[in-house]
Amino acid sequence: MAQTNELQGIQMHAKDTGSADVQIALLTQRIQQLTEHLKTHAKDHASRRGLLMMVAKRRSLLDYLKRTASDRYQGLLEKLNLRK
Repeated sequence: MAQTNELQGIQMHAKDTGSADVQIALLTQRIQQLTEHLKTHAKDHASRRGLLMMVAKRRSLLDYLKRTASDRYQGLLEKLNLRK
């Protein structure tokens, strides 16, 4: 599964599924999938709303990570190729 390979560099330990880092990585993956979906289905407003909610959730998790562990925040931005 491609998802686990991506997460291995981000997880704190083998069973880490709830840390902010992992949640941000999973949200980023879903956001990318939904963005591709919306390129072909422009009138799918329900999915667009879901996308906006995911982006807001990721933003708040990133803000939390920046406040609490700025070194992990910087590393995560580089790994996921996120702007900031």
